Amino acid sequence: MALRLLFSHSNVFKRTHALVYHFQIDKPTLRISSLVSNPKVEHDKHRQCFTVCLGDAGHPETAVLRYEFTGDREVHLLTTNVPMAFRGKGIAALLAKSAMDFVVEENLKARISCWYIKKYITENPRSQYKNQIIDKK
Repeated sequence: MALRLLFSHSNVFKRTHALVYHFQIDKPTLRISSLVSNPKVEHDKHRQCFTVCLGDAGHPETAVLRYEFTGDREVHLLTTNVPMAFRGKGIAALLAKSAMDFVVEENLKARISCWYIKKYITENPRSQYKNQIIDKK
């Protein structure tokens, strides 16, 4: 409404700004950020993954970190996947932290293929994490 009054001298300009204003109101970013305000990581040992349920009942999405046991007391951290709409909100970091805490608590050795988990460990240099990693490249 304020845009219409401000540019009332030009009909074409007024219509353009009214459309832009309308689309700015309908952006879903506020809805998305409110849905991840308190994410909870679940560990499914049987399926060998950590997950965070995102979205709502109408549009459920899941972020996942997958791993596999490769030997006695050895785990391979394979991949982390966060749905595009939820990236940049710290979800992958929660998954990586949960996986590394699991490795430490269970006194496992870890091989890491996932680039994000490698990045997480570099940005969060905890000796208990680094002591559990095999092939620290």
